[in-house]
Amino acid sequence: MPSLDNMFGIHATALKLREQRMTMLASNIANAATPGYKARDIEFSSALKLAEQGQSPETAIQYRIPVQPSLDGNTVELATEQTAFAENALAYRSSLSFLQGRIGTLTRALKGE
Repeated sequence: MPSLDNMFGIHATALKLREQRMTMLASNIANAATPGYKARDIEFSSALKLAEQGQSPETAIQYRIPVQPSLDGNTVELATEQTAFAENALAYRSSLSFLQGRIGTLTRALKGE
C-alpha cells in the first residue's frame, strides 16, 4: 500500500506549513499597535525543504526587517502583513483543493467507480 507521502506528495506538508505561517502572519497583524513587537514570518521554500528532509522548519522563521522602522520598536507593516496573509491564504486553498481532489479520486477508486 502506498504511503501518504506518495499519495499526497508535498501538499500535506505544505498545508501544515501554510497553516503555521497563517497563524504567524495573523499574530503580526493583531500586534500591529503593540510597542516593541517584532514581526516574524516563515521563509516558506526553506521550511518546506527542511520538512521534506525530516528536519524542523523552525529554522526558517525569520524576523521581518521593516522598510520604515517605527519609533516604538514595532516592526509590523500592516500592508506587508496583509499582502503576505492574502498570498498565503491563496496558496493554502490551492494545496487544500489538490488534497480534496486526490481524496475524491481515492474514494471513487475504493468504491469501484
